[in-house]
Amino acid sequence: MKFPVVITVVLASLALTVDARVYFKEQFLDGDGWKSRWVESKHKSNYGQWKLSAGKFYGDAEADKGIQTSQDAHFYALSARFEPFSNEGKPLVIQFTVKHEQKIDCGGGYVKLFPDVLDQSDMHGDSQYYIMFGPDICGYSTKKVHVIINYKGENHLIKKDIKCKDDELTHLYTLIVNPDQTYEVKIDNEKVESGSFEDDWDMLPLKKIKDPEAKKPSDWDDRAKIDDPSDTKPEDWDKPETIPDPDAKKPDDWDEDMDGEWEPPMIANPEYKGEWKPKQIDNPDYKGTWVHPEIDNPEYTHDATMYKFDNIGVLGLDLWQVKSGTIFDNFLITDDVKEAEEFGKETWGKTMGPEKKMKNDQEDMERKLREEEEKEKNKEDTEGDDEDDKEDGEEEEGEDDEEPDDDAGIEEDNNAKPKDEL
Repeated sequence: MKFPVVITVVLASLALTVDARVYFKEQFLDGDGWKSRWVESKHKSNYGQWKLSAGKFYGDAEADKGIQTSQDAHFYALSARFEPFSNEGKPLVIQFTVKHEQKIDCGGGYVKLFPDVLDQSDMHGDSQYYIMFGPDICGYSTKKVHVIINYKGENHLIKKDIKCKDDELTHLYTLIVNPDQTYEVKIDNEKVESGSFEDDWDMLPLKKIKDPEAKKPSDWDDRAKIDDPSDTKPEDWDKPETIPDPDAKKPDDWDEDMDGEWEPPMIANPEYKGEWKPKQIDNPDYKGTWVHPEIDNPEYTHDATMYKFDNIGVLGLDLWQVKSGTIFDNFLITDDVKEAEEFGKETWGKTMGPEKKMKNDQEDMERKLREEEEKEKNKEDTEGDDEDDKEDGEEEEGEDDEEPDDDAGIEEDNNAKPKDEL
């Protein structure tokens, strides 16, 4: 009796595998062939230029080649088109790798998903998109992963703060949008955030609102503590905050006609007790904090299609960078979460270790070179000091060995008289 159920489950699993689709994949493995698939926007005449590069350090010289920003302080606008599709009833997975090998100080590393009606030659910052996803870094305060969803023509920022990677290595970014209106953000194939569209974006009006007709009753006492009516202020409580310094004495040279009447300086009064307040006791009439009752929001309507986008057809890079050098690679758009995970393992997963090793080796070599240069500089400085000391010594020795000049005494004393004149 259980056998047909097993067959059904297996067939359903196979059906899901067969139906899984990859809508877009780009690894830049054919040299300059990418230039025929990607379109540079002409909306501005001074967009930054892209180049194909694996960067200064990498795991695989060919596999790690991606498109790299190459000009500082520029906007960049580049996009690629694919066969339009809708994510209705199935997951939408957007994935790519980013490497900020330039120690980025301010710039974007995100992508935008556009409808197929986008004019790629005129793509710009105000072009309407469906989803914006990826890292954004600017200074110390902004180091986050953007997840911006366009709903009914308006862009909505996620309410959660998702930290991005800010080192110089390659990282894998993945966004999964599910048909049950949940989402998941992964970095390096590890989940870093998840939730639902309704909870984490302000796309819909609130389900509940405060009842505009409800008001706190006038006799509602929400004071947990009150003054003790039986407590009275002690008679000796009131003391001045400052008093004349009893140890001060009028200076001997004080002239009242010139300086006025002498008054001792004021000091803090050690007997001052501050403002008196009665003791607090529990309020016998306390009813607790009044909670404003809520009602169903008449403007709220559930929308089960917030996750859905029709005619998805363009992936774009529309960003600004102060310091260029970011490399984008391994783009993937699919409806198969497992496919994206495996693709990440086969690309980023295989090269991340060797890339890190190459970077560390380069840093070790640079450090050793700096140390050698510093040693050489110190050696030259020491030899220079020794040479200066030697020259100074020779000059001093020469001065001591100088023979006296016979005529020196005559030249120096012109007033001396010959013997015969004495």
